[in-house]
Amino acid sequence: MSHGDVAWVLISAALVLFMVPGLALFYGGMTRSKNMLNMLNMNVYCLGIVPLVWIVVGYSLAAGGSSNPVIGNFDHVALDGIEGTETIAVFVFLMAFAAITPALISGAVADRMKFGAWAVFVPVWSLLVYSPVVYWVYGAEGWIKELPAHDFAGGTAIHVNAGAAALALVIVLKPRVGWPREGMAPHNLPLVMLGAGILWFGWFGFNAGSALAADGVAAQAFLNTFIAGSAGMIAWLVVEYLRDGHATTLGAASGVIAALVAITPAAGFVGGMHSLVFGAVAGVVCYFAIQLKFKFGYDDSLDVVGIHFAGGVTGGVLLGLFADASSIPGGDFKEGLFFGGGAGLLGNQVLSIVVVAVFSFVVTYGIAKVLDATIGLRVSKQSELEGLDQSEHAERAYHFGDSGRDRIG
Repeated sequence: MSHGDVAWVLISAALVLFMVPGLALFYGGMTRSKNMLNMLNMNVYCLGIVPLVWIVVGYSLAAGGSSNPVIGNFDHVALDGIEGTETIAVFVFLMAFAAITPALISGAVADRMKFGAWAVFVPVWSLLVYSPVVYWVYGAEGWIKELPAHDFAGGTAIHVNAGAAALALVIVLKPRVGWPREGMAPHNLPLVMLGAGILWFGWFGFNAGSALAADGVAAQAFLNTFIAGSAGMIAWLVVEYLRDGHATTLGAASGVIAALVAITPAAGFVGGMHSLVFGAVAGVVCYFAIQLKFKFGYDDSLDVVGIHFAGGVTGGVLLGLFADASSIPGGDFKEGLFFGGGAGLLGNQVLSIVVVAVFSFVVTYGIAKVLDATIGLRVSKQSELEGLDQSEHAERAYHFGDSGRDRIG
């Protein structure tokens, strides 16, 4: 790895880290104003606790040189063996990924989960679910890597994983008070759009940085990320306009994120024009996927299941069709059905997605049930109606008509 490659990986790590406050603003703007700070805290907390878990044992379980296909070893506990410029750069990059993944889940449980329960859930989930799945997909002997199934930057390991976990959590939590009867519209759409812009900006590090070099693969992944995001926005807006007669701010932002999720597993495996297909298809699929919560009765507050799970599945399956080694500089990987690779890769993609989704859902459901039976998972009805900013954090995001200071007398 050259000095330029190391610089690019470190810059990309910073971009991924910057996505967490972007995600906090994106989610926070979509909540009601009385829960804005709670959502910011749930996201930023992941930047505090997950890196600590990662350096102690998470990385070792996710990337340790184990000879089995299921989990890493303890060779790198407490940073043991993490030395040398290249190793440290990659370690930091992967640590940023580990931090943002549980943060994605927070949007599904908005408005009703105890912050104390979230504080315990995040490190436990990171160890029991995230680290094993990362090893399956990227570890030296990981069974998904050996199939092989492709996942360039985390479509399965991050988005399908987090989306399935989000579904399990909301099932245990049950719907918010008044949902779906009462309208629970976003309180600040400018913040939503700002958050989406930060996420798109950071996603160039997320995807192009996953090349782990400043090379032609990174350049292609960068281009694919740009094209897919644009196509997703337009596809969502077109469907929205045709069905509802309006093209909305929330729709534009949602279309971008859905498309970025979908191109993530394929960013270094497809050509530019194919990334347009990924973005457009994801924009349409995820638009309809978010409607399923009303049909099946699960309250996915900010559409984590509808966008991250559905988008991750869409991208992973399309990759089984469009993987094209000729479009990538030095490409040497199993190709998709449309490029002479047969149905093998497509089958492997589906298998990996299904297993990760089931594993994440089942283990997350178990964690949630244990937390619910011990410390309690959900705030009281009174706290929910008051708002989690006050009940969980004793703060308010906005002060109207006063100085914001406590008064005496």
